[in-house]
Amino acid sequence: MRASVGDRLLVHGRIVGQHDRTAEVVEVLGPDGAPPYRVRFQDGHETLMSPGPDTVVQHEGEART
Repeated sequence: MRASVGDRLLVHGRIVGQHDRTAEVVEVLGPDGAPPYRVRFQDGHETLMSPGPDTVVQHEGEART
């Protein structure tokens, strides 16, 4: 997985009833765009994240659905 500052991470819900969440990458801490990432969720919460297989990178400028 590779991401840059400004990209968005779409984290799919893992259980029934859990909604997908979107976080903006605000800092890349790994080499060459690799995790971990400092991300900001829509509610303003920031955390460090090493995304798993339930996460998709939406690169800045890509169409979002």
